[in-house]
Amino acid sequence: MNRDRSLPAKAAITAVGSYVPEDILSNQDLAQMVDTNDEWIRSRTGIVERRIARNPEHATGYMAIQAAQSLLQKKNIDPTTIDVVLVATITPDYTVSPTAPYVATEIGAGGALAFDLQAACSGFLYGLSTASAMIASGLHQRVLLIGADKMSSIVDYSDRSTCIIFGDGAAAVLVEPSDNQWGYEGGVFGNNGIGSQLLNVPHGGSRQPFNADSYAAGQHYIQQEGRTVFKYAVNHMASSSLALLDRYNLTADQINYVLPHQANKRIIDATREAIGVEEEKVLTNIAHYGNTTAATIPLLLSDFEQQFSPGDRLILTAFGGGFTWGAAYITWNY
Repeated sequence: MNRDRSLPAKAAITAVGSYVPEDILSNQDLAQMVDTNDEWIRSRTGIVERRIARNPEHATGYMAIQAAQSLLQKKNIDPTTIDVVLVATITPDYTVSPTAPYVATEIGAGGALAFDLQAACSGFLYGLSTASAMIASGLHQRVLLIGADKMSSIVDYSDRSTCIIFGDGAAAVLVEPSDNQWGYEGGVFGNNGIGSQLLNVPHGGSRQPFNADSYAAGQHYIQQEGRTVFKYAVNHMASSSLALLDRYNLTADQINYVLPHQANKRIIDATREAIGVEEEKVLTNIAHYGNTTAATIPLLLSDFEQQFSPGDRLILTAFGGGFTWGAAYITWNY
C-alpha cells in the first residue's frame, strides 16, 4: 500500500472472528435456580439464553485464543506478523499476569507487544481507540484486538438481579492501515468515578483484598445498583453518539447501523430513541448471548459482518463499570 508517510494512517477493521461456548443457559434453566421465569427475564432484559463456559479450563484466555484463531484462519494470516495483541477484559485468567501475553504466545505471536485493557463494558471501544492510534502513529501495522469475558466466573447464580444478565464469549478484530478512504473516523469518550461504587466486584482488589470472610459474604461476585446504572447508561450512550453525529455533521438517517453494547434491551431501545435512528438499523444479539461485557460489540461485528458493505457508516456505543462510556464512528472497510 502506498501512502504519504507524513500523514497519519487511517486505521480500519479488516477482519473479525469470534467464539462462544457450546453450553447454553436458558431462562428456563435459570428458573430452576432462582425465583424467576422466562417471561419476566425477556420483558426486562430481552434475553432468552446465554452461553456459559462450564469447563474450568475454558477461561477468558481460552475463549480469546479461539476467537483470535478463527480470525487468523479466516484471513490466512501469519501470526508472527501481528505487532500488538490487546485483550479487553474484566475477567482475566489471573489477577497479576495479564491474559494478552498468554493469548499471544498460544496463537504464535510471541514477539508482539501484548497487554490487557480494563474498561468493563466499554473495553472494546477503548481498545479500538488505542489500536487505531497505534496504527496512526506508523509504529505498528497489525493490531489484534480481542474483547473477551467469562462473566460466569464472577456471577452469583442465587442473585436474580445479576445472574439473568451475563454470559460468556469472545470476539476479535484485526486493525490495520486502511487501503481506501474508510476506517476508524473518531470517538467520544467519558468517565465518572462514582461508578466504582455502583457497579463492581467489592472484594479482591487492593482496596478490599480477598479473604475468607469476603468469600462467605459473596463479595467476590459482581454487584450493581441496577436503576442508577440504567439511567447513566442510556444518558451517556446516547449523548456520546449524538456528539459524534454533531462532530462529523451527520444526521441519524445517514447512519447505516448502530451497534450498541448489549447490556439490556430496554437500555438499547431507550438509547435508539434518544439518538433518533430507526429500529431496523440497531443491531442486537442480546437474546442469544446476554451481556458478554467487553465481547458484546465485537460479537455484533462478527455476527453481522456479511451484512456490511464498504463505506457503511457505523456508530458503536457502550457504557460500563467505572463508570466508563463512549461511542466510535467507523466507515466499514470491506
